[in-house]
Amino acid sequence: MRRLALASLAALTLAACQSHDDGKAQTATSPAPARAITSPPPPLPAVANEPHTFTPEITAADFAAHLRVLSSDEYDGRKPGTLGERLTTNYLIEQFKQMGLEPGNKGEWVQSVPAVSTELTGQGDLKLDVAEGGGQEAFAFGKDMVVGTLRAESEVTLKDSDMVFAGYGVDAPEAQWNDFDGLDVKGKTLVVLVNDPGWNGNDASLFKGREMTYYGRWTYKFEEAARQGAAAVFIVHQTQPAGYGWNVVESSWTMPRLALPQSEDPSPRVPVAGWLTHEAAERLFAKAGKSFDDLEKQAGVRGFKAVPLDAKASITLHSTISHSLSNNVIAMVKGSEQPDEAVVYTAHWDHLGHDPSLKGHAIYNGAIDNGTGVAALLEIAGKFAQEKPKRSVVFAAVTMEEAGLLGSQYYVAHPPFPLARTVADINMDALPITAPTRDMSVTGTGQNDLEDTLATVLKEDGRVVSGDDSPEKGHYFRSDHFNFAKAGVPALAAGGGVDMVDGGKAAGEAAAQDYVKNRYHQVTDVYDLRWDFTGVMQNVVAFYKLGETLADSDTWPAWKPGSEFKAARDASLAADAKHKK
Repeated sequence: MRRLALASLAALTLAACQSHDDGKAQTATSPAPARAITSPPPPLPAVANEPHTFTPEITAADFAAHLRVLSSDEYDGRKPGTLGERLTTNYLIEQFKQMGLEPGNKGEWVQSVPAVSTELTGQGDLKLDVAEGGGQEAFAFGKDMVVGTLRAESEVTLKDSDMVFAGYGVDAPEAQWNDFDGLDVKGKTLVVLVNDPGWNGNDASLFKGREMTYYGRWTYKFEEAARQGAAAVFIVHQTQPAGYGWNVVESSWTMPRLALPQSEDPSPRVPVAGWLTHEAAERLFAKAGKSFDDLEKQAGVRGFKAVPLDAKASITLHSTISHSLSNNVIAMVKGSEQPDEAVVYTAHWDHLGHDPSLKGHAIYNGAIDNGTGVAALLEIAGKFAQEKPKRSVVFAAVTMEEAGLLGSQYYVAHPPFPLARTVADINMDALPITAPTRDMSVTGTGQNDLEDTLATVLKEDGRVVSGDDSPEKGHYFRSDHFNFAKAGVPALAAGGGVDMVDGGKAAGEAAAQDYVKNRYHQVTDVYDLRWDFTGVMQNVVAFYKLGETLADSDTWPAWKPGSEFKAARDASLAADAKHKK
């Protein structure tokens, strides 16, 4: 039996320094009015010292108790580097201890994650200067383009850099596609399209058709440009293939950008990275004697070759650089037969803190995002602690997801268990709190065998796996499981279903839209007395059963043929096998 004991947590103090949110947090910064409900009861006050007796089983009462604590006003929005972080991480450690788990980071409960913040200065006067057509064209920050450096350097200068249209900026061997074939981009400025060739080519045989692959994600385009040696890269924004408007891009790039220090992430980084509006790109291409529309069509046809533009780019960036620390909390249940093999559960504990400029309630409590995932993590950990599985099971409550998935990125770079011995990652992020559903939604269906194992688990309860209803938006690449996938570890991102037992898909879609409109990244994401936990508990139990199946077997889930992450797993397993010889 476990009791909530916040008084004992006061003695624990974990070092944490100020961190920052990046543009992900800026997609919705003002509270929207809640949906009108006739004479609703007031939200249940979420307080950190409310007494509750926990059980070893997975129950709605225990889940709700964790959620009330984590989303309480006392925790102040759980922003990294604040008192809210210390309260949160202390609570997690205390709960893991009371459950009987062991420290999961090689004998330690925490894993300190360093971050570097780059804040662009002088944005109001900043311009991208392009020499073309015998004249000079200026593109203003915010109105025409956004830009920054990914190298965490205080000054970066781009001078008379030749510009090249490189299609989608993709090198995908398994798709037999290479926009850089025969192209030397060293020192040049690339202009590339958002998303991938499958989206815009109206050809299901290209990549995954309208479903975005990682090659369509903007982060990939910057990574690949850096690997190719480019001096700069600008992505052309278009609302439909991007999945969001220019306002989202603009607000994101006006904020400080966080990353792991180069010492922790030595992969190449492009000196100048940014976006152009669609209109700015059309203007730039026209002045360079090209038709943007024509080149866009050509870029979606297999065999496309990059096109040099009669244009040279110049810009100087000045930035303020600062450093911070935050903590992952890692616990484990050691395997009874194969302790060196691990199933990992992840959930990010961080949220957006509070905004003192707001009137009234100013705390981003993050009850659903991601109090629900952390509450699920704790419930599942307590259950595993009683059963001692064959394989080890790791529970990683990671930091700085809202700042760019940095906590999970650091975990993958410094894994307590080698990645080749990591069976899978099961990630829980913003679990919908709804009535029961007939399904469970999996983001990125067709990636790996985990969805098949989940389907078997759900079948026992008469439920099914359903796919992402908007695969073109690349949701699979936007939460902590993605860092595991990128490193080759099969990873699952799943959540609530959309086919409700009472009301069907229409009710499920309405509930999802209500959350996005009225709660997501808003101060209205608070614990609510009206919540029905039946549906979310279905899913928490399914997450547990999925991990139990993996932890008590010799099965190694694999990536499906054609997945962009299969090669990384193959390389990891080959290196592990060579090391054992």
